[in-house]
Amino acid sequence: MSTQPKLREKRDKLKNKYAQLAEDAYNLRQTDHALSDLFEFKAMKVLHKLRKLRFLERDLVRFN
Repeated sequence: MSTQPKLREKRDKLKNKYAQLAEDAYNLRQTDHALSDLFEFKAMKVLHKLRKLRFLERDLVRFN
């Protein structure tokens, strides 16, 4: 398996995880502020990983 499909698969998993965490944070905003903040923090960490991965994908496309 080449690198690009692996990165694409990882990116898709991270996107799904980010969307779920963001939705959970939003849904808990009115009932449990602390848990909502925790989910939002985790979502931000996943988003950071996603952005780093996109940067790597961009470099792979440029140099191949």
